[in-house]
Amino acid sequence: MRNLLASLGNVPLTSSVIASLYPDVKTKSAKIAQLERMDKIIRLKRNLYVVNPVVSGTILSTGIIANHILAPSYVSMQTALRYYGLIPEAVYATQSMTFKAAKDFSTPIGTFSYLHISRESYPIGLVQIREGNAHYIMASPEKALCDLIANMRGVNLRYKKEALIFLEEDLRFDMERFHKLNPGIFEQYAIHGKKAESINTVIKLLRHE
Repeated sequence: MRNLLASLGNVPLTSSVIASLYPDVKTKSAKIAQLERMDKIIRLKRNLYVVNPVVSGTILSTGIIANHILAPSYVSMQTALRYYGLIPEAVYATQSMTFKAAKDFSTPIGTFSYLHISRESYPIGLVQIREGNAHYIMASPEKALCDLIANMRGVNLRYKKEALIFLEEDLRFDMERFHKLNPGIFEQYAIHGKKAESINTVIKLLRHE
C-alpha cells in the first residue's frame, strides 16, 4: 500500500485516480474511506485528496495544493510576496486569485483563500514555480503587489508619499528590490485591473517621476 500511494507524490488527486491503484477492490468509496481513516490520504475538499507526506516521503506544497483546490487560480498577494522575501511577515492563509467567485477552504493542511479577479487581469504577470516534480502558478512580485493593492481595504494611493508609506511602513517592503521591479507589469494591470489610480501612483514612485 505504501509504495502504491508513494508513487502519487504531493499532487492532489481525485478519489477515482487514487482508487485506480487498487483495481481488485470492488467498492472504491470504501477503499478511499479506509485510506482516509488510516491517515494515508488527507481530504482537501469533496473528492480531492493528497497523500500524507509520511507515506509519500514527499513534502507537501501549499502552492500546488492551492492551484488544485480551486482552478484556475494562482498564488498571490502577501503569500507570494513572502515567498519572494519581499515582506517579512508570515501569512496565516495561502492567498490566491481566481476569476471564479471568491471562496475560502479550511483543510488539515491550512486555510486557502481565493479572491476574484477579472479575466482580463488574470493572465498578467504569472510565473511557474517548481517544487519537486510538479509546478504551480504564482504571481510575479509585481502582479502580487498589484493584487494586494487592488484588494486591500482602505488602500487609496493618490500621492507618491502615500505609496511610499504604504510600502515602507505598512508592508515593510524591501525597497531596494522594489526599485528593480518591472514597471511594464504595473502598467498592464493599471489598464485592466482595479484601483488604476493607486497602481499608477506606484508606477510614478518606481519610475522616480
